[in-house]
Amino acid sequence: MYAKISPFKSFRKSFLSSQAIRTLALSIAITSSCVVARQIATRPTLTPDHGQSVPSDPGKATVGHLEVTPASVATSVPAANYILGSDDQVMLSVTDLPEAQATMRVDQQGDLNVPLAGRVHAAGLTVNQLEAEIEKKLTEFVWKPHAMITILDLRSQPVSFLGEIGSPGIHQLAGHKTLVEMISSAGGLRQDAGSTIRITREIKWGRIPLPNAKDDATGQYSVASVPTKNVGETSDPATNIILMPDDVIYVSKADLVYVIGSVKRPGGFVLGQDETISATKAMALAFGLDKGAAGGHARITRTEPGSSTHTEIPIDIKKLLAGKIQDVQLKSNDILFVPSSTAKTILTRTAETGIQVGTSLAIYHF
Repeated sequence: MYAKISPFKSFRKSFLSSQAIRTLALSIAITSSCVVARQIATRPTLTPDHGQSVPSDPGKATVGHLEVTPASVATSVPAANYILGSDDQVMLSVTDLPEAQATMRVDQQGDLNVPLAGRVHAAGLTVNQLEAEIEKKLTEFVWKPHAMITILDLRSQPVSFLGEIGSPGIHQLAGHKTLVEMISSAGGLRQDAGSTIRITREIKWGRIPLPNAKDDATGQYSVASVPTKNVGETSDPATNIILMPDDVIYVSKADLVYVIGSVKRPGGFVLGQDETISATKAMALAFGLDKGAAGGHARITRTEPGSSTHTEIPIDIKKLLAGKIQDVQLKSNDILFVPSSTAKTILTRTAETGIQVGTSLAIYHF
């Protein structure tokens, strides 16, 4: 009743069925590989010849031959009126001419070595002027080239800041910057900033446009000063001058006056941006007379600038504080000494001794 099937025939059918499946799977795999290969072949590729490279850090973008973070690219230096000079670094890109893309630094002769265009003089030009010069030289490679320059690093217009400034050292001008703007970029004035700011400029940039400007002994520099108050409060725009490359800005250290002897808080008091302080204010900063003070026998010891001699000025502090006599202005390094009623012989001390005592006291700001 049942047909007998030969074992050989059964094995042969099974083998053929398996072989058919394998053939079908192989065909599908080959077809898929061809499709993938075709897609890869149609993708655009960037090669080092086009000024591109693969960044070593996935978090960085590649601009020309320079790896930078995306934030650095977004915050490129503004180039409105900036005059290029030696050591400035720029990035060049040219529409439809990727071979010209490069990151370059202006050499000591003021030139850039531009791909395809050769040497182009950049020092003394604005960005727009440099772009126009490069475009002229690239016309033989592309019709109406459009060059774009981005400033990456400024090093050609240094201004030196010394003295009581937040961040002393060399800071770069970026275009036309005023004294106030550059002081702000250098960290502002310190608490111990004095009453004057001295500016020194090379004559090749012209004399400083301030009434008190004078040439130094060599005739190579123009020197002028600006009251610190004018800069801090910008109350006088005439003193907020435009700075030039290689200017040196020195912020003086604040001078002191000393109140010593029979007062409640003896010490040195910083004048800050003021050149003088009244004796009344000095006594207020010293918290007034101490118990047993001989205020009627006080003295001001003064040393004139450039002199080693001292002058003693008598002052009646009791009458001063009572408003019975005119106030007296204390100058830099003046020492106001109030003796004790039980030790009036201390007035016989030399001025030098008074100075030594004064300079060893605590220093107070107000």
